[in-house]
Amino acid sequence: MLTKARTISFSQTALWQGVKAELPITLGVIPFGMIYGVLGLSAGLTPLQAQAMSSIVFAGSAQFLGAQLISVGTPLPVLWLTTFIVNLRHVLYSTALGPDVQHLSRRWRWLLAYLLTDEAYAATAVHYGNRQIPLAHKHYFWLGAGFTLWGVWQVSTAVGILLGTQVPPEWGLDFTLALTFIGIVVPTLKDRPNTMAALTAGLVAVLAFNLPYKLGLMLATLTGIGVGVWLENRKKSGH
Repeated sequence: MLTKARTISFSQTALWQGVKAELPITLGVIPFGMIYGVLGLSAGLTPLQAQAMSSIVFAGSAQFLGAQLISVGTPLPVLWLTTFIVNLRHVLYSTALGPDVQHLSRRWRWLLAYLLTDEAYAATAVHYGNRQIPLAHKHYFWLGAGFTLWGVWQVSTAVGILLGTQVPPEWGLDFTLALTFIGIVVPTLKDRPNTMAALTAGLVAVLAFNLPYKLGLMLATLTGIGVGVWLENRKKSGH
């Protein structure tokens, strides 16, 4: 009984640590979710469809981009491919965290994969990087961080849908997307592969800004990933 009680205690502690670590990040997510709610309606989605996208897709940048592409009548294959490419960075996240969750059941891994976002990864990667904390309970931190963000995202989307077009465009709330990603990316630029991947993706995004259907973002994402993987492989091989 003592062992079971201690296990529950450790799990609850890790869960609340994840919640507390994620709460400051959600301050930048709230206006972004509201903007998505407004944008979803203006793109022609019904309130139910806009909210369902937040619940099922649960990927802010893909939802934001998807709504913009829907509003300009983008063909479905291009829409699917573009949002898929934009979310390819999650493969890198799962590669980084995957080895630490191999001991979990398939259901746990599926749940954590669903909750894996940029913001959740930013907090969870730091937590998993602390090797002094027992691995057996670390996934509860991920669960707490992920569900905190999920809940805030659903509520902020609903608020945006309710507000509809009442949010003045001059507020410029969409810029919070850039600020949120800057806050997430900059602390991770600790080595050459990550730094060069970010710089390359940014440069390509600027140069390819005028491509139709936001294809510049797709090109920037693929180029950044390619540069990062190439430099990482060179680093591992000793070059």
